[in-house]
Amino acid sequence: MSTVGYVHWQDRGMWLAYLEEFPHYLTQGESLAELEDNLRDLYKDLTSGEITGVPRVHTTHPA
Repeated sequence: MSTVGYVHWQDRGMWLAYLEEFPHYLTQGESLAELEDNLRDLYKDLTSGEITGVPRVHTTHPA
């Protein structure tokens, strides 16, 4: 995973997060390290092309 943004927070002892490009898909971990591993796996799954119809947020940056 190159530079991919994500939003994370802690709730009831678990870390939760979603990828900014794929906000409909949450993952979790017991530690930040586990959460980041799960985010990498999630990114690979969502960008592999094996799952169809994945909603995606595209952002444009001014030149």
